[in-house]
Amino acid sequence: MSTETTAQLSTELRDKPPASFGELTPEQVGVLTAALQAQRERQASGLNQAAEDALKLVPALARGPVRRILFR
Repeated sequence: MSTETTAQLSTELRDKPPASFGELTPEQVGVLTAALQAQRERQASGLNQAAEDALKLVPALARGPVRRILFR
């Protein structure tokens, strides 16, 4: 694995990749890194949508201040 692909994968894993990942080809590492990025984006989008849906339970006049408190 090249230093660049290792760095990208480490960023997505938020840790050093396991030693066994050294057996992967650069293309496989690229696919894995892209899949991890896509999953994080989907997760963040889902969390944002859930938070917005939860704010619908807050009275309209209080939504602005609650949003500012929660999402500084």
